[in-house]
Parts: sequence; structure tokens; C-alpha cells
Amino acid sequence: MRKILLVCSFAALVSLISIHIYAQAAPAAAPAAAPAAAAAPAAPAAEAKAGGHETMSFTSIVFRSGMFGLLIWITLFGSSIVCFALIIDSFINIREDKIAPKSLVAEVNNAISQGDLAMAIQSCDNSGAPLGRILKAGFTNVQEGFEVVQDAVSVASDIESETLLARVSYLSVISNITPMLGLIGTVQGMIYAFFNLGTQEAGAAQQSMLAINISHGLWATAVGLGVSVPASILFYFFKNRTTRLVLGMEALTLDITKSLRNAEVVEDSPEG
Repeated sequence: MRKILLVCSFAALVSLISIHIYAQAAPAAAPAAAPAAAAAPAAPAAEAKAGGHETMSFTSIVFRSGMFGLLIWITLFGSSIVCFALIIDSFINIREDKIAPKSLVAEVNNAISQGDLAMAIQSCDNSGAPLGRILKAGFTNVQEGFEVVQDAVSVASDIESETLLARVSYLSVISNITPMLGLIGTVQGMIYAFFNLGTQEAGAAQQSMLAINISHGLWATAVGLGVSVPASILFYFFKNRTTRLVLGMEALTLDITKSLRNAEVVEDSPEG
């Protein structure tokens, strides 16, 4: 999971740097292509600019939002990448065959029916699933008695449940902070818009800066909500799925520990 986040973050950073370099190089190429235009009077140039329409892309809005605005955009893009990685990770790992695989249940039940506790523990180790770790916690305490087994299983079950829910809770964090980041970007855009409105003379330059600042504010809110809404929906989706799987895992654990007592495997447990 950490490797996925690091790779996605590095790719996003490289993309932002490349876009920024391209955005800076494109305006610089225009004066080099036509040096004679620099000597022309300022008034005709201003009139030509006022009469035309300046192309304003999303990329230009991002990189003309100032250092603070660029920091907000990097945080929003980073949050969206982390959100995407968490969603992919949850779809892959929060499944019944990952948490409580049926093959593990069959192997453990078969081992217990044969009175072979070592085989049951080996099956738990090989599975690598949360259910396997919970059952192993009980199997390794069979010599202490059935009540100790139940306590060990209960503690291990709580730990695995908290681990699974904590994994999903990061989506809730993202769904809460991204609208706030978008709101900060909106406030910053409005501040810059009114500041330029009060300090610059009326004209095409003032209108251009006003449009850029307002667009920055609205886009920041839109991106923040665009990340927050799916993250919030999928958080509750994965939370409910996790709760359902945890309850099913606890029921399986209870059944297996009961069969452990009925089979009296405690007396046949291996040494070491």
C-alpha cells in the first residue's frame, strides 16, 4: 500500500513539474518568434489584446494562482491520488476471500476433526488472512484451557477489526479535508480578485486577473467536492462491507473454537 502511494505521489509530482515547465516555456516562445513586435507601441498592443480573447485553460489557472494557491492545488491533487489508491486497495483487500477464505475454514475444520492442531496452525500461517491470525491466537493457547482460548480469540478479533476499519477510515479523512481545502482555495481566489480589483486600473488586464482569480476559487471548490463526494460514498460502502465481514469472521471463529472444544484437541496439542 505504501509503495502504491509513493509511486502515485512521485508520478503526480513529475507531471506537475512537467506541466509547469511547459506552461512557462510556451509564453516565452512568443517574444522570441517575433522580436519586432516588442518595439511596437504599447497602445495598439493593448487594443489588440482587449479586442481578442485570451485562452485560459485549467492548467493556466492552476499555475497562475500564486504560491499559496499552487500549494493548495498540489494538496488537492495529492489527496485525489491517495484517495484513488485507497479505493483500489480496498476493492482488492476488503473481500471475503482475503479476510475469511473458505479454503482456510475447510482446512482448519479438517485438521481439528483429525485432532491435528499443528496442521491447523500451519494452515493459519499459510493463509495470511485476518481469520488465520485470529484462529492462531486461540490455537497457541489451547494448553491454557478453553476460556483462555476464547479470551485470546476475542483480543485478536478486536485487533484485526480495528486494523481493517482504520484502513478504511482514511477515506473518511480525505472526504472531510478536501472540501475544506477547496474552500480555502475559493477564499484565496476571492481575496486576490478583490485585491486586484482595487489596485489595478480598469482595463483588459484587470478583467483578465479578475477572471483568473474567480476561476481559481470556483475550480478549487469543484475539485475538492469532486474528490470528497466519491470518497465519502465509498467510505460508507467499505465500512459496511468491513463490518459485515468482521461479524461473519467472528461467527466462524466461534464455531471453530466450539468444535475445538468438542473435539478435545487441547489434550492432543503438539509441544513447541
